[in-house]
Amino acid sequence: MTVREGSLEAPTRHPLDWKNPAFYDQAALEKEMERVFDICHGCRRCVSLCGSFPTLFDLVDEGPTGELDGVPKEKYKAVVDQCYLCDMCFMTKCPYVPPHEWNLDFPHLMLRAKAVHFRQHGASGTDKLLTSTDKIGMFAGIPIVTQTVNAMNRTAPVRKMLENVAGIDQHAWMPDFAPKKFRSTARSNTALPVIDGAKTPGKVAIYSTCYINYNEPGVGHDLVKVLEHNAIPYVVLEKEACCGMPKLEIGDLESVEQLKNINAPVLARLAREGYAIVTPIPSCTLMFKQELPLMFPEDEELKLIQDAMWDPFEYLVARHKDGLLKTDFREGALGTVSYHIPCHGRVQNVGKKTEEFLKLVPRTTVNTVERCSGHSGLWGTRKEFHGMAMKIGKPVFKRMAEAKPDFVSSDCQLAGHHIAQGIALHAKDALGGKLPTMAHPLTLARIAYGLD
Repeated sequence: MTVREGSLEAPTRHPLDWKNPAFYDQAALEKEMERVFDICHGCRRCVSLCGSFPTLFDLVDEGPTGELDGVPKEKYKAVVDQCYLCDMCFMTKCPYVPPHEWNLDFPHLMLRAKAVHFRQHGASGTDKLLTSTDKIGMFAGIPIVTQTVNAMNRTAPVRKMLENVAGIDQHAWMPDFAPKKFRSTARSNTALPVIDGAKTPGKVAIYSTCYINYNEPGVGHDLVKVLEHNAIPYVVLEKEACCGMPKLEIGDLESVEQLKNINAPVLARLAREGYAIVTPIPSCTLMFKQELPLMFPEDEELKLIQDAMWDPFEYLVARHKDGLLKTDFREGALGTVSYHIPCHGRVQNVGKKTEEFLKLVPRTTVNTVERCSGHSGLWGTRKEFHGMAMKIGKPVFKRMAEAKPDFVSSDCQLAGHHIAQGIALHAKDALGGKLPTMAHPLTLARIAYGLD
């Protein structure tokens, strides 16, 4: 039988068999890692993506045989630790993903390794806390407490302490807590008439996400203003929990299931009622579009949610194609925008919808960068990885600065702040010392419409 050098078919994903006891068998895991790592070593196409592949190839090249058999299996964890589940190797680089007979899914193999490690050793206290976003979010919205915590987190002594105690790099950007939560201040508006389009439901349910609710509610309010300007009725979820992505990234799959059990009944009801479910953070959208359906392939509620879930600009551009989006933008309102497509936006396979929307604004130049920023949530803030995160992001920082933009923007607000920090550190001279404004694309949409 002839083995083809790569696949011409679209990549497909198999369900994650995480409830099977064999999934957690250490010997079986190591055997599969050995198989996959040997193929990766023979290909090396993904060397430029993240730290996992250079780490693997260095282990091979520096070993006594120059092949994978010279790498002790206890060193495999160094490869796993560098993977932050961006999925770019699977989606854009690897020629051996399913349906190819070699059946490589590197990110989900790394996820399996993280899950096995979590079951055997648990997670650090810091990782448990920082991935419990709803618990941390309790700081948000409490007067004095919020202000005090935010002020302390900006001081060098506290950041140094966090680095020493919690392993959070003292130089990594960290979000503030909001003085008022989004879900406590946003109000549903169901009075507007529902006008369905050929491609779009005429009403929206907003799954705000932990980050928007607890850290930057202004982005959520910008979404609300854009919807109201376009006469689209919407509801803000009366009950929601974290999407589960932070727990997924540390291999805590049981906690992912617990969060799913909170969210799914609420979201499924809205899907049945014909709402487009819109989420302002791409990682959260991806959880419901991809990861949760793969973890629970028989869950009918998740199938409903998957079909109803939209990226905000995927929805707005489809609305435009329906002839139902207002285009009364202020001419020249945005100037030049350097826009970054985050990895978890690219994985959704919806195309460059944010770019399409921004280009509707008259006299706006959009410089689009389609490359990993290096942030990747919690991973990029850790002391041991922050330097790598900045290194991965450096080409992005420089390319976004080259356009001398008025704004830098990313659908992932965490990536946006990371990029802004990187531009200030590595590309400030190219801008003559004048740094662009960092703003989420939904904020840019609000500005383009001239909304207060």
